[in-house]
Amino acid sequence: MSLKDLPLDCRPREKLLAKGPESLTNAELLAIFLRTGVSGMNAIELAGYLLEDFGSLRGLMQSNLAQFSQRKGLGSAKYAQLQAVLELSKRHLKEIMSHEDALTSPSHTARYLSAQLRDRPREAFLVLYLDNQNRPIMDEVLFEGTINAAGVYPREVVRRALEVHANAVILAHNHPSGIAEPSSADRHITSRIADALSLVDIRLLDHMVIGDGDVVSFAERGWI
Repeated sequence: MSLKDLPLDCRPREKLLAKGPESLTNAELLAIFLRTGVSGMNAIELAGYLLEDFGSLRGLMQSNLAQFSQRKGLGSAKYAQLQAVLELSKRHLKEIMSHEDALTSPSHTARYLSAQLRDRPREAFLVLYLDNQNRPIMDEVLFEGTINAAGVYPREVVRRALEVHANAVILAHNHPSGIAEPSSADRHITSRIADALSLVDIRLLDHMVIGDGDVVSFAERGWI
């Protein structure tokens, strides 16, 4: 059935305009991005097929050009559009966060850090450097490891924080397994970094562990 044959309130674009994007399913949101279907499938059906084929929305978003282009209805042009949408989302979150105090807007900080790290196939350790008003100066992935570990060196965190004149930092790293629960090693390295930073009067405000749709904050758990 063509989308034009569906009732107005069941068409993804009209539903979004009437009820907001949060009312749509993943397949409906993806259908708006796809715009058209293929022979035998309308855009929603194609979206459902792609989500099932990739295993999840995350699987689709993480795919490379070769993987993406193998599926019907997709190609290099759609891949470029998808990457542009993802990058715009990251930049939008960063722009919001850059004008706010990281301590008073932890949800925006968590969303930004999650967008930066959650889809990485390998563990990455990011440092967000803050000024004396807790506003972001810059962020960078300082260490990158294997599928389940990253070699993290406290002296490097301190060195970079001093170079960019940071007064405070927030740490973040992803768990490619999708499970955000911090390990004992995560807690140990956080304690070492906090001690190293304190020697040069730089505060460690938080360490966020990014999973698949979940973020665990050390500060919220009282570990910092």
